[in-house]
Amino acid sequence: MSVPGLHPEIATDSPDLLRQVHGRRGYALSYHRMFLAHAPALLEAYDAYYQELTLRPRSLTDQAKETVWIALQAATREHHGMIHLKRAEAAGLDRAAIADALAVGAAVETWPVIAFGDTYWRDWTPMATGLPRYLAMFEASRGPMRPEVAEITAIVCHAARRTHDGMKVHLPRAFSAGASAGMVAEALSFLLLPAGGPCLIDAVQAWAEAHAADPAVLSPYEAEASS
Repeated sequence: MSVPGLHPEIATDSPDLLRQVHGRRGYALSYHRMFLAHAPALLEAYDAYYQELTLRPRSLTDQAKETVWIALQAATREHHGMIHLKRAEAAGLDRAAIADALAVGAAVETWPVIAFGDTYWRDWTPMATGLPRYLAMFEASRGPMRPEVAEITAIVCHAARRTHDGMKVHLPRAFSAGASAGMVAEALSFLLLPAGGPCLIDAVQAWAEAHAADPAVLSPYEAEASS
């Protein structure tokens, strides 16, 4: 499938900076070439930022990282992100695991319907009856995915969709399953590309509110002590 703006090959006589960008990613994009022409310092700074954001290892394993990316891009309907499907396969995820990542993103989108029932039909469908049904759909969606990875993936998808009450359901479950604050922070940082800074602002605020309400939810603003 051809993707507009994606350049999987570049000329051997391309400028060094563009070849460096291409070499780190395996592709160049239309806006990389535009930056090179009009703002090369911006391209250099952006390349360094992108490396820190998602190329260099942080807290998530490569498999967990690409699981989050696949679900996030589905949640934001960002079809340009096929590179993450290729990176997922390179990290060892098979097609079933990739489908599970997509399914978690789909399960998250049932939340607004559950919340609708609680808001408008509470006498018949209160959240007390909706929540266990939502969680049953979520558990079915993740298949054999590691619990902490599934919870983090759901957190990010809820953040992208700005369903912050749903995000707050998964935060304590993620930490209970063994997620670290660094893992959640890394996963949420991916919002910057497909969803933007304002979306990340709201997501971190929702996390801080969840921490204030429940100390078992680790703070977004405190690094864990190293062992």
